[in-house]
Amino acid sequence: MAEYESAHKVVLHPYVTEKTMMEMEEENKLEFICDLKANKHQIADAVEELFDVKVEKINTRIDGNGKRAVVKFTDEYSAEEIGMRIGVF
Repeated sequence: MAEYESAHKVVLHPYVTEKTMMEMEEENKLEFICDLKANKHQIADAVEELFDVKVEKINTRIDGNGKRAVVKFTDEYSAEEIGMRIGVF
């Protein structure tokens, strides 16, 4: 995270919809709203630092809500458990 002083400046907050809840349960993914200038590597580093997990893959897209990052976790980490820790439920 070269240009960011904090992981909280990269990953702003979780993005929760019915679809993201299904992805969390079925595909071990969570979705976050991120800083528009952050790249995938910076987002992965920030998520790993904030939640003490390993990220397998990140997909990003920009829409009316900002930059959304769909984060897939490695099999040893549960998106549901991470979601409960950050208050998604």
